[in-house]
Amino acid sequence: MSRRKSQDDYHEIIRALSGRLVEAQTPIRVLDAIKWDDSVRQGFLKAKGRAMPAVDRAYYDSRPLAFDAVAKKLEFQNIERDITRQLGQFNPVGQIMRRMCKEYRMVIRMLEARGTADFGLISQELYGAASDAFHAGDPTLADLGLMLSDYLNNIAARGDLHDEPKSLTAKDAVAILQERLAKVFGDDTIRVLESDGIVADAAAGADYIKIRSDALFNERDVRALEVHEGMVHVGTTLNGLNQPVCTFLAKGPPSSTVTQEGLAILMEVIAFASYPYRLRKLTNRTRAIHMAEEGADFLQVFEFYQEQGYGLEESYGNASRVFRGSTPDGLPFTKDLSYLKGFILIYNYIQLAVRKGKLEQIPLLFCGKTTLEDMRTLRQLVDEGLVAPPKYLPPQFRDLNALAAWMCFSNFLNHLSLDRIEADYANIL
Repeated sequence: MSRRKSQDDYHEIIRALSGRLVEAQTPIRVLDAIKWDDSVRQGFLKAKGRAMPAVDRAYYDSRPLAFDAVAKKLEFQNIERDITRQLGQFNPVGQIMRRMCKEYRMVIRMLEARGTADFGLISQELYGAASDAFHAGDPTLADLGLMLSDYLNNIAARGDLHDEPKSLTAKDAVAILQERLAKVFGDDTIRVLESDGIVADAAAGADYIKIRSDALFNERDVRALEVHEGMVHVGTTLNGLNQPVCTFLAKGPPSSTVTQEGLAILMEVIAFASYPYRLRKLTNRTRAIHMAEEGADFLQVFEFYQEQGYGLEESYGNASRVFRGSTPDGLPFTKDLSYLKGFILIYNYIQLAVRKGKLEQIPLLFCGKTTLEDMRTLRQLVDEGLVAPPKYLPPQFRDLNALAAWMCFSNFLNHLSLDRIEADYANIL
């Protein structure tokens, strides 16, 4: 057998296993399975926010999953076993796919546990907890949330950095985003459309972005959506769909969510698309999850949001993100930690890549729905021709000159003591 034939057979085995993995995860829609329907919201608002939402284990039982959980877990187990049989125990692609199979089985177990204490515990295994440290001896996510809140309070006290009025309609936002994204991806690659069927202001799909038809935006909001939803979420999906062999990179298990959201927040920061009001939303989510981990119930988290200046309906919406899939007095769903957690992890990764002169590693974050722990393996797979380099890259990652320069300075600045600087600058600031 020729070497070329042998390589083609090897690629075909990986492509077939990858295809099975992609197909198996198709009906698993975590957010659809755990969200509370409008009747819960209406009941809470009717009680003027004084009674707990009517959600318990029976509520979730009345909303069955869109797949047979037992059969689906067995399917992933069979795929995992076939990966080992056909690729061996230590094959790098096989190791990534086996981990994905394990994660998806854990996701199914979490969804089976909706409305029980196990739901929150499995969520922490998948997405982490607010009390997790980044590294030994470092502050936790909860510490980061409180620290950022203090900084934002100091900024807010100035009174001159108010958010601009939201004067752009969904139709305006659609037109602006369509024009801007066409310049990066090409005219017909990404569709931007209005939608009545989403809860958030915007949602990204494989090759589209939906904008909620009754939402209002300002210029900063649209810029953030351009880089967050368009350049990162849709961009990485399209790069995953362009993979000739490792097609699983088009789909992301929970471990890739942390990388994805971290990359999206980093893009907002380096594109100067973020702003204090948006950052406060992320810190509030982290603080609210930590409150729930420490025993706060829905009403206490709801009151926290009201204290932050949100109205009745917005406070309900924010608090329900924390307890979806759980009960109003249960452990939280911790996916929303992914934003700040992912940002710190990605930022540190890029800093180290620059410090060690491994700039070629950085764009590979966009190969698809990547996971940080797989980055060294992905470099190897690109060299072997099993993974295609990303076709679509934001300008900041296509030309790494500015990013590398920034990170060089950042690496040095990290060694300075901010407390000492504050003391020395006391007379000039």
